[in-house]
Amino acid sequence: MTTLDLSNPLTLQEIIAVARGATGIALGDAGRQRVQAARAVVDAFVRDHAIARYGINTGFGALAEVVIPDGELAALQTNLVRSHACGVGADLPTEVVRAMMVLRAKVLAAGHSGVRPEVIDLLCEMVNRRVHPRIPAQGSVGASGDLAPLAHLALVLIGEGQAELDGASLDGGEALARAGLRPLVLQAKEGLSLINGTQAMTAIALLALDGADACCRHADLCGAMTVEAQLATDKAFDARIVQLRPYPGAHASASNLRALTAGSPLIASHAGPADHKVQDPYSIRCMPQVHGAVRDALDFLRRTLEVEVNAVTDNPLIFPCGTADHAHTAILSGGNFHGQPVSIACDAARLALVSLASMSERRIEQLVNPMLNSGLPPFLARQSGLNSGFMIAQVTAAALYLILHSVLFTLLKRLARN
Repeated sequence: MTTLDLSNPLTLQEIIAVARGATGIALGDAGRQRVQAARAVVDAFVRDHAIARYGINTGFGALAEVVIPDGELAALQTNLVRSHACGVGADLPTEVVRAMMVLRAKVLAAGHSGVRPEVIDLLCEMVNRRVHPRIPAQGSVGASGDLAPLAHLALVLIGEGQAELDGASLDGGEALARAGLRPLVLQAKEGLSLINGTQAMTAIALLALDGADACCRHADLCGAMTVEAQLATDKAFDARIVQLRPYPGAHASASNLRALTAGSPLIASHAGPADHKVQDPYSIRCMPQVHGAVRDALDFLRRTLEVEVNAVTDNPLIFPCGTADHAHTAILSGGNFHGQPVSIACDAARLALVSLASMSERRIEQLVNPMLNSGLPPFLARQSGLNSGFMIAQVTAAALYLILHSVLFTLLKRLARN
């Protein structure tokens, strides 16, 4: 099995390969050196304890002004993980959990979190030996990152919580032991570094994007088949038309539709000056524009995720000076954990996919409705009447679209009220 070095930038497809069990992960030498340098800053700060620094020797959130004695810094981190592991609902799918794990390890491997290398090594080995924390799907609002989901992940690293191994649900400590691994005793800042970030939403988004890309390809394929079945024209896919409104997605969809219909004897059967199909319904004629707009929205999400998967979303962040003299090091508090960039891109993709569903449902109607299709049997049934054919398949497609539309409309109304 291929092993990815977390010292290097990762692509979306590499993370998906880990999520689906085809690839392992490890912390290479370059990353290990960065991690050790950042950890040395934290250790020096704890040793000198000149001032209070958020999350290292203070409480969290509204308790940030409470200074914690040196002897209780390790307990502070363990207590943080336990208190934040309060998600509810069904467990996230295994591939989402695995994506979360590699993404969290990647954040820590950047060398700005201040954890020990052992923390990352254990995360890597859990991925490689398929120890999967059970993580409830509900509990994060994204504003401070995915605190609750990541806390459930972190629980297993300290031998607590629940994990899945070889199809069995086990206590976290037992799952680690069966896999030949030992739990961590968290040190200063390590609990905070494990739970502060956007890895749950990012994991869900990148796997959803992979499925959405497939939907776009299938939409073009189904649309091309509809063109043939309806004896429609392919003139609307002409490159000259799209060039006058040159969105990248429209170019891609039009090119794909031209390739899929090239040489079609059904289209050729009615081509020429006497072509009876001057214009087709929007659901056919506007495929490059609508399918293309969906592709462009997904590309916005893709570009966002390509930044996010290699970003550092911890807080506070450690900036080592690179020498034994720590006078010029910095421990800076910021807001990289906020999920808004990923959230906005996901909202745009969701809106776009609703449009893709609408176009698909309208093409189904064109095919099955005897008042609209081009001489096909009513509802595509042999012995129509005796058989109802695909009548209710179209109704079901319409119902699913309405569900998507109503959910989106409800969300938009809530945003307007706020």
